[in-house]
Amino acid sequence: MKIAAAQLTCVPADVTANVAAAVALAAAAREQGAGLVVFPELTLTGYEMDALASDPGLWLTDAEDPRLDPLRSTGIATAVNVALRTTGPRPVLATLVHDATGAHVTTYAKQHLYRHEHDVFAAGAADGRFTLGGIRFCLGVCYDNHFPDLPARGAADGCRVHLASSLYGTGDGIRERATVYPGIARDHGLYVVLANHVGPAGPWTGCGGAAVWAPDGTLLAEADDRTPSVVTAAVEV
Repeated sequence: MKIAAAQLTCVPADVTANVAAAVALAAAAREQGAGLVVFPELTLTGYEMDALASDPGLWLTDAEDPRLDPLRSTGIATAVNVALRTTGPRPVLATLVHDATGAHVTTYAKQHLYRHEHDVFAAGAADGRFTLGGIRFCLGVCYDNHFPDLPARGAADGCRVHLASSLYGTGDGIRERATVYPGIARDHGLYVVLANHVGPAGPWTGCGGAAVWAPDGTLLAEADDRTPSVVTAAVEV
């Protein structure tokens, strides 16, 4: 299977515009032969904490929220990270996975919230797993990936690929992006797929570099630091 890692510049708090951008990237990934495309953290709104805290209308209701319909109709499996409504007063930072038919496969809520995210979101309590095309996947969202026990549990559970929807900015983010993810690959024998922001992203400037690493840490594909785009690489069972 070929898997695509996406990077995009989000329009702040504009779900319609960001869905359209994600649809275009999903179409590009499908044209490159990918069976799955992974998107960055908070794809549909951008990393806009104030807006997300003040406007629950930006939270998706569930995995069948009609605002996702254009993305679910692209003919490629998708992993898209969103603010997702819960039964409590706060949403979770959730990655929703749909297969190529648009059917919901799994939901994973970020367990390790970063700094001010605690003021807006509830933390998830369970790991995310799914199987697609005979390959087993595990999930992490940005700061999650700084906790080695998360991908370690995925590897122990038979996962082959770790998907990371993230936001890394210029400055320290460049170093973290280039060390954390190949480290996960090497330490746990996993393919690692990183989706990132590029350009303005809330208080940061996304450094791009969406990428795929092989289980030995070898870089298989990498985007630049300035262009909304997708890169693809093949993974093997």
